[in-house]
Amino acid sequence: MVFSVDRSEIAFFDLETTIPTRHGQPYAILEFGSILVCPKKLIELESFETLVRPHDLSLISASSVRANGITADAVVSAPTFSDIADRVYDILHGRVWAGHNILRFDCVRLREAYVQINRPPPEPKGTIDSLALLTQRFGRRAGDMKMASLAAYFGLGQQSHRSLDDVRMNFEVVKHCATVLFLESANPGEDIPIPIPIPSNEAMVEDSSSTTQSDAFTPQTEFLPSNEVSMASITVSSSSVSPYFHGSHKIQILHRDIPLQIRCDSMRIRFGLSTKYLDHAGRPRLSFVVDANSSNLCDLLNACDNITKRFMDSDSNSEWRPLVSRKPGFYDSPTIRFHLRTEDGDGSGWTTEIYKKESSSLSSLSIPQLVTSSRYDVAELDWLFRPGGFVDAYLCLDPYNYQQNAGIRLVAKKLPFGYAT
Repeated sequence: MVFSVDRSEIAFFDLETTIPTRHGQPYAILEFGSILVCPKKLIELESFETLVRPHDLSLISASSVRANGITADAVVSAPTFSDIADRVYDILHGRVWAGHNILRFDCVRLREAYVQINRPPPEPKGTIDSLALLTQRFGRRAGDMKMASLAAYFGLGQQSHRSLDDVRMNFEVVKHCATVLFLESANPGEDIPIPIPIPSNEAMVEDSSSTTQSDAFTPQTEFLPSNEVSMASITVSSSSVSPYFHGSHKIQILHRDIPLQIRCDSMRIRFGLSTKYLDHAGRPRLSFVVDANSSNLCDLLNACDNITKRFMDSDSNSEWRPLVSRKPGFYDSPTIRFHLRTEDGDGSGWTTEIYKKESSSLSSLSIPQLVTSSRYDVAELDWLFRPGGFVDAYLCLDPYNYQQNAGIRLVAKKLPFGYAT
């Protein structure tokens, strides 16, 4: 997505919502608070806060009141979300968003609120989720890394669970953590690790599961079948990007000093398209599950898991999610998840090239608009990803470490489809 105006300020924001008391009950926004921060001077430029009246006041339960102190009487005269939607859009759209756990909660709730009023939601230029970022870069020095724990760690007082107060506390926590990390970086012993060679194939196989993507797709790269990959030639390298942004610790898996990309032929689809995983703005990342049809492929993916996990372990408390999934009772029927590739930057569409194989030749499908749709309506693609179908996959490997989960995503750049006869 292209933003016509350079909006360089960082928008820290927070929502207070109701707490659902039964399955299927929706969240309702009760308060919105935000500040705009100058990224060069790290000073607050302006602020906005408002209570919000939900369409159904009965959603404000005793649990909600205990969590944030916002009662039905407090919001009965407040504007509805529809009343403030334009102001919120103007604050957020085209800026970098920042907040604590915003990727999993606030971004999702915000998108839901705009859907309910049939309005397009604001889109971020980037995101800074301080829960994920600080857990990764600052470690668990503050225990569970909740905002209240971080504030107590730095002596910033108690969390009020009101939007604007929490936003300002979040900003102060980020500044304190950044200062500590900056001072620690002066230690010469804190250099980024150099690439580590992988041991032999046999030594690495062990039992075995939204913004990062591999940009390596140059004329010098190629997609290798798993049986042509020399496991002794696999290394992992890292480079440092901006310390404030999700995905700041760029990790690449290399084969003979070139980003490793693999080709998997005739993969049988076990489960069709899933939208359970979300991107930086709360939109679905498309993925599907295939049968792991080759022990050689499983060995390669296990090896990539092991070397990358070992590379991350020195500064990560995250739970590793292996590439090859073996469910209890189905150990001999392993599966692998493939992800469709999203556009760099805003994640507004999918860029995986999809083909349909016909008589041993490839002809491009006539549905590229569905793959790059900004509406995220995937219903019309279900027929293509139906269980039992077969697909060849051209994959890049994207390591991630986010919100205490780490692993490697297999991101499809090309998917030629065919079906068993």
